[in-house]
Amino acid sequence: MSLKKATLIIVVILLIDQISKIYIKTHFQLGEDVTVFSWFKIAFIENDGMAWGTKLSDFVSFISDETAKLVLTLFRIVAVTGIAFWLLDVTKKKKSKILIFAISIIFAGALGNIIDSVFYGVLFNDSIMQVASFLPEEGGYAKVFHGNVVDMLHFPIWSGVMPDNLPLIGGKYFSFFDPVFNVADMAISTGIGILIVFNKKAFEEPIKIEISDSESHNNLV
Repeated sequence: MSLKKATLIIVVILLIDQISKIYIKTHFQLGEDVTVFSWFKIAFIENDGMAWGTKLSDFVSFISDETAKLVLTLFRIVAVTGIAFWLLDVTKKKKSKILIFAISIIFAGALGNIIDSVFYGVLFNDSIMQVASFLPEEGGYAKVFHGNVVDMLHFPIWSGVMPDNLPLIGGKYFSFFDPVFNVADMAISTGIGILIVFNKKAFEEPIKIEISDSESHNNLV
């Protein structure tokens, strides 16, 4: 797969991700949800930390939430820069299409969430008890590098009380699937899943056909 095709994939994912986030941000209040199907909801939440809403300050108690947010955003930028160089390297070396595709969608997803973290704080006001405005006159809800990631995809596939005869979880309420995520998260998870499931095919070396001097001479003749 060429770099041009990889770039096209990245642009398409970024457009879908950012259009969906901007629509949710400018049409929903924080915490608002709409049921599409019994197993699928559009539910607007904002994630100011790592996966599952975890914050760096939860693990490093001596730094503030604001500092932790900045460190996390800068780490994301460094990580996505590394992924970009990796993508350039594998396309230059003409590695497998599976590997290039997987890295492309991981990069697109990571970049999509970085855009939120870096810019959304200054582009929008907050969504608490109101629908946010784009470029509000009073300014955004946070400084550059301190924005929150917009999540909206929720799949509450099943919930209920587990049978009493099950060990450990018997009689307890259980819900699957609780996390709310976005298109960028889906791209990252899918890319990582591809690398895990198709590991051998993804990292196999391209076949090089070597032509001996005698063969090339005969071909010229």
